[in-house]
Amino acid sequence: MDYASSGVDIELEGEAVASLVAQLQEPPRKAGEIGSLLDHPGGFSGIIDFGDELLAMCTDGVGSKLMLASETGYWESVPIDCMAMNVNDLLCIGAEPIAFVDYIATPKPDAEVHAALGRGLAAAARLANVSLAGGETATLPDIVTELDMSGTALGWLPKGDQLTGERLCEGDVLIGIPSSGVHSNGFSLVRKVLGISDAELSEAAPFDAHGELRTINRFTDSPDPTLGEVLLNPTRIYVDPLVPLFEVCRVEEHPCAYSDLKAIAHITGGGLSNLLRLHPVLGYHISDPLPAPPEFDWIQRTGGISAREMARTFNLGMGMCMVVSEGAAQPVLEWLAARGEHGCAVVGRVVFNDNSVTHVDPDVVFEHY
Repeated sequence: MDYASSGVDIELEGEAVASLVAQLQEPPRKAGEIGSLLDHPGGFSGIIDFGDELLAMCTDGVGSKLMLASETGYWESVPIDCMAMNVNDLLCIGAEPIAFVDYIATPKPDAEVHAALGRGLAAAARLANVSLAGGETATLPDIVTELDMSGTALGWLPKGDQLTGERLCEGDVLIGIPSSGVHSNGFSLVRKVLGISDAELSEAAPFDAHGELRTINRFTDSPDPTLGEVLLNPTRIYVDPLVPLFEVCRVEEHPCAYSDLKAIAHITGGGLSNLLRLHPVLGYHISDPLPAPPEFDWIQRTGGISAREMARTFNLGMGMCMVVSEGAAQPVLEWLAARGEHGCAVVGRVVFNDNSVTHVDPDVVFEHY
């Protein structure tokens, strides 16, 4: 079983996006003008010239994880997922998220569902420390059959402080920051695995879901976390600790100088291949991957999924990967631990291997995003 067989072909998606981008004309605003775009590697967020500062924008949705929310009737985690998928991308270029707008499309309005979404949005805004600047709800019975939610986030950063990966060099260190679970990628494959399993979302998870590095967001009175609660556990929002880290490194140069922060990759769709977005030549070796939460092992065993496909589809326990100078790695880890960030660790290094990701598992190799 793989992601393509569940209906999502990452290779085909890449070709389609490339076809779309190829049709875009030259932007109307020229380089140096307010509102002009700054070209940069990575592409996690767009960067916009705004005088002495830069604005950053990105947009994303929740995906087919929404179908599990519909099945369980629990919607409050959905806006947190939507917020996370956007603000985490802003963090990848060093931006502080400041505002967010959402878009909800539904076949039929439901006051209770919208109230739950509102509660989730409020919680998400607090976690991301952003203003909710508006939104739109559309009733589209002839177009959508399930509720869909997406959003757009706005951030800012000082000009010159963008983390683009262009300053990466061989020997830089990869620091993994733990995920809270599956996050919001790969749910077409997750749902296919559910379909061939005997597991029920409303029953206790068929594995030990407890752990020290995360909290499961409970919405049932079951003594142990249900499978639905584990799979719907909201995507972690990394505004804290990353924005405070940016701030202290800019001002105090502690735990390191800001220049020692080289790049950040959000490990979303594409898994570890997201690292290849950071630099056109350099590669990455994952020597000590973070431990994966138990649901990933259950998904892999139940679906008979290869290790490479798992690492191509899911975060496998590492939601964000930060690249820092070699001498900054230990001070940054100590700073994170002092803030209560448990489980962060060195997972590998930048290497010169013609832009590929290699892994302690020799079957896990990626040569393109």
